[in-house]
Amino acid sequence: MVEKIAHDAPVLVIGLGRFGAATAGQLQRLNRDVLAVDEDMTLVQKWSERVTHAVQADARSIDALRQIGAEDFQIAVVAVGSSIEASVLITANLVDLKVPQIWAKAISQSHGKILSRIGANHVIYPEAEAGERVAHLVSGRMIDFIEFDDGFAIVKMYPPKPIRGLSLAESHVRQKYGITVVGVKSPGNDFTYATAETVITNHHLIIASGSTSDLEKFAALE
Repeated sequence: MVEKIAHDAPVLVIGLGRFGAATAGQLQRLNRDVLAVDEDMTLVQKWSERVTHAVQADARSIDALRQIGAEDFQIAVVAVGSSIEASVLITANLVDLKVPQIWAKAISQSHGKILSRIGANHVIYPEAEAGERVAHLVSGRMIDFIEFDDGFAIVKMYPPKPIRGLSLAESHVRQKYGITVVGVKSPGNDFTYATAETVITNHHLIIASGSTSDLEKFAALE
């Protein structure tokens, strides 16, 4: 039986470069206990007042990881990416310490394949994912874009002209375009769930879901 991990479980973050620091900082803002680890004492000192704990250690050494109590964590993020060898060794150490959930940053598909094979539960490609996201956003109508592994995406966007001034039922948006409008936002108000009676205006922002290709076509409508 797989051990259930508490939603507020402390997180071990190894590597305080841009990706690791951003991860640790956001976790702290979400009120998660964080132990941030880096070899560079300057980075450790910089982050010591921004996260729960920050320590200097060489995570390539399994003994160093034991000394900081890495085996007591249920979740670890390996944010080291500049050195593939260090990334792989640190991940292997965490696997040996039986950390149940390991997230690891990869800088290439081959790097990611190695991380998966040695036991990383989740492999992250931050540079590639950021590039793909920007490519979708530069079209102009999309404001935010999140794509999932199976070609499904959720976007925040300005509504194209063919659905403005109509209720969602009248525009037949799902039948015509294969997408679902999930939520709408008018100026000064919060997002609300969309219904068949919701009338889309020029002033709305919408949240839409569907296949990446269908959303791209929908966003390109004039």
